[in-house]
Amino acid sequence: MSLNTFSEEQFLLELSDDRSSSPVTRPPIRNRTPPYLGNLHLGFHQHQQHHHQHSETSENEIYDSDESNLLRTPLDRGPHFDLSASKNITALVGKTAYLNCRVKNIGNKTVSWVRHRDIHLLTVGRFTYTSDQRFQAVHNPKTDDWSLQIRYPQKRDTGVYECQISTTPPVGHSMFLAVVEPITTIVGVPDLYINTGSTVNLTCIVRNSPEPPSTIFWTHNNQEINYDSPRGGVSVITEKGEMTTSYLLIQRARTTDSGKYVCSPSNADPSTINVHILNVGSPLKRLALPPSQWSLPLSLMVPNIASTAFFLKIHAWANYCR
Repeated sequence: MSLNTFSEEQFLLELSDDRSSSPVTRPPIRNRTPPYLGNLHLGFHQHQQHHHQHSETSENEIYDSDESNLLRTPLDRGPHFDLSASKNITALVGKTAYLNCRVKNIGNKTVSWVRHRDIHLLTVGRFTYTSDQRFQAVHNPKTDDWSLQIRYPQKRDTGVYECQISTTPPVGHSMFLAVVEPITTIVGVPDLYINTGSTVNLTCIVRNSPEPPSTIFWTHNNQEINYDSPRGGVSVITEKGEMTTSYLLIQRARTTDSGKYVCSPSNADPSTINVHILNVGSPLKRLALPPSQWSLPLSLMVPNIASTAFFLKIHAWANYCR
């Protein structure tokens, strides 16, 4: 009986010592591993840590979903570029161009534009820092866009331009501006020789245009061609794309169809060709042309051996008389 009483008193005494001990001199009991718990206590401690981490994750998820605190969450990247709206562009000579820079979460930072060719500061915020007044900053607060406007761009303006954010250190995004001048050409210039009765096919090609011309006008001897005229047989086909091609077709060519034809795209300089409609029975004119400009079939040009010899004699006599 006294042994049991002693054991109970000893137990109470030790329990009292545990409660009165200072936490500074004695580690918390949860960090001690009594022999009688073994691995069970370790597993419980790991479970507590996992539960604690899970609680923190849940709290972060709730915190991140709070819109009022969104700018203070780890999801905040600070000022950064929206690359989907900041791209290279191709502009036409003389037509106002815009280099766009979209900056998200700009805060109290500023946006600047720098020209790489001469490391020249062009704009800071909405202010222009160059004597070239063709450059101007345009800001659209609804879309976070900071655009560089270039009026009357020239080919010399082609190059790299950088949009910078005044962070520490500054961050920038470079874009390339290509200023091009569309080129208009008509196949076969400057002169094209066609036989009467044949089909005239004038092909006008527009290259280096960032967008297809809205219209292409054809003129004949300074008069706009009327495709519904009583003459008939005149039509035009235009294929638009990166390279725009316009075909002017004139069926059953006549001598009155001779003259100057001009192809005039709405966004490029015109191109001119001189068309000569020849009669079938004009061998001297045919002999004066290089073979590449003969429009007659070989069967018409050389109907038989006798006529061929006759043409050669005339050609030799013409050279002898020079």
